[in-house]
Amino acid sequence: MAGQEDQTRLERAQAIGLFRYMLIREAADPTLSRRQRGALVRELAAVTHVDPDGRTLRITRWTLDRWIMEWRRGGFDALVPSPRQSRPRTPPEVMELAASLKKENPTRSSAQIRRIMAAQLGWAP
Repeated sequence: MAGQEDQTRLERAQAIGLFRYMLIREAADPTLSRRQRGALVRELAAVTHVDPDGRTLRITRWTLDRWIMEWRRGGFDALVPSPRQSRPRTPPEVMELAASLKKENPTRSSAQIRRIMAAQLGWAP
């Protein structure tokens, strides 16, 4: 199941990268002058676009300029969004301690639980 989810995310990221490239490809032409590129980018920013999910959206000039710059530096791969890091940052032991403190005394506030955890662990989320 996780492999299929990862594949779906990868395909979606590739579709987003392709969408971004299709938007900027004309404006990213190195033979254009700054003035010509600016005019193209302003035209692109003035209209709505349909993203790979079928939503209509507008993209700012600054975002388009950033995508052009990223494409020049890193090619197509630079336009593909990086995968999100979805691992929890708080260790499970800390979460378990917080839950046990709340179960021990349900009237404790989160501020009280945080103070207790800071005293016991030396830090608290």
